[in-house]
Amino acid sequence: MPEEQKQPQQKGLKEHAATLFSPLTATLDFLQKYFKGIILLFLILLLLASMQKSSLQPPNLMSIELGGTILSAKKILKKIEEAEDKNIKGVLFVVDSPGGAVAPSLEISLAIKRLNQKKPVITYAAGTLASGAYYSAIWSRKIIANPGSAVGSIGVIIEAPNLKGLLDKVGVEPQVVKAGKYKEVGTPFRPWKEYEKKELAKVVYDTYDMFVHDVAKARGLDIKDKDKFADAHIFTARQAKAVGLVDEVGTLYEAKKEIEKLSGVKKAIWKKEDPLEKLMEQLSEQTVSKIASALLGLKLF
Repeated sequence: MPEEQKQPQQKGLKEHAATLFSPLTATLDFLQKYFKGIILLFLILLLLASMQKSSLQPPNLMSIELGGTILSAKKILKKIEEAEDKNIKGVLFVVDSPGGAVAPSLEISLAIKRLNQKKPVITYAAGTLASGAYYSAIWSRKIIANPGSAVGSIGVIIEAPNLKGLLDKVGVEPQVVKAGKYKEVGTPFRPWKEYEKKELAKVVYDTYDMFVHDVAKARGLDIKDKDKFADAHIFTARQAKAVGLVDEVGTLYEAKKEIEKLSGVKKAIWKKEDPLEKLMEQLSEQTVSKIASALLGLKLF
């Protein structure tokens, strides 16, 4: 292409580029020109927000939510620690969980017990309050269950898939070197032997005994009636009330009113959660719940 034809074409491209990026250029020019003023305005807004926040009354009630499969107590224990704040006069423990691992369920249960000794804690069964989740709630001041909730399933289980048939089909054979007769107990690579089942049963029944005794003590139930309220029975809210596992059947509104009454606050000011943090927690709980059933271990669900 001749040089005289290239020049108009290049000029046109430059003009087009200048037009295309003009909004960005104008923005950068504006920021450069008024940078100090923008920073000052930002600082003023932060100061006003801080003053407004400090002028508001601090929250006096707090809701702690337990949802999905219980595999870790870390998040709930952190919330319970926040609820230790002297300004918080009462806590609503909202649960919708089928249970989970023994250790974290017990951790939460004892933390709720300690908190309830300092200020009233009411558990609200929002959907499912079963097994390890029920264990978590037994030491609260009251348990109120949604009319459509499922409560109970007081039992213990250890389970694992038998993958031997699948491994045989794909031509995979496990190799094991072990020390200790029971070291391979619970393996998913072959059927369990009778002595292995008996070894696991010792753990299951001892944990179940602890679970049932704690429920009876916390709820004021007769341990002799354990076959009525335990034995992994699943109850509706009304049935759970009849056997003594819950105190009332009601809605979230009624549970909130009850904790307001027990805490003695004149005007309820609930501590608010960060919506983004709550969304991320819910997504995480859903993911964990989907894979939890595939994990081997002692579980309360």
